[in-house]
Amino acid sequence: MRADARRNYERLLAEARKAFDKHGIHTSLDDIAKQAGLGNATLYRHFPTREALLETMLGDSISELDETARELLTTEPAGAALATWVRAAVAHATTYRGLVTMLMDSLKDETSELNNACTSMQSSGQQLLERAQRAGEVRDDTSAAELFALIAAAAWTREHAPDEADQVLTVLIDGLWSPRR
Repeated sequence: MRADARRNYERLLAEARKAFDKHGIHTSLDDIAKQAGLGNATLYRHFPTREALLETMLGDSISELDETARELLTTEPAGAALATWVRAAVAHATTYRGLVTMLMDSLKDETSELNNACTSMQSSGQQLLERAQRAGEVRDDTSAAELFALIAAAAWTREHAPDEADQVLTVLIDGLWSPRR
């Protein structure tokens, strides 16, 4: 990438972070370009869709979430590892207002730019879930898809009813524990 193109790219990402922090993911992309002092054609040349922009912005945090899962698989007891990762996944899904819905939609849409990242996150969660199930610490009647629906519900609560979010997350995690535990 040429130096000027790299500067434009970085300015767009910086302005997108500010805008998404303030207004959520559905803020105007044209306004992001304007705040960066660039035309919208420059934004769309770098990021043809909102999902492409988010995929770039979230790439590092998604990789970190996957790395956290790999680390937890080898360092923590199975149930504790799953609980730690669920909390991290909920925090990730609430990085920006409106993100949790887009992540869940992208998980079901193979054409979405976010699909690979969402599938990777689900795979990480599934490994932790299955390990905890094999250890008898977590209910064996919960699938990875159901776990993600629970994570989405907790993230939605954090976004829309923040005073209740911690209790909802606690109930979610407690509900995963095996009756035999």
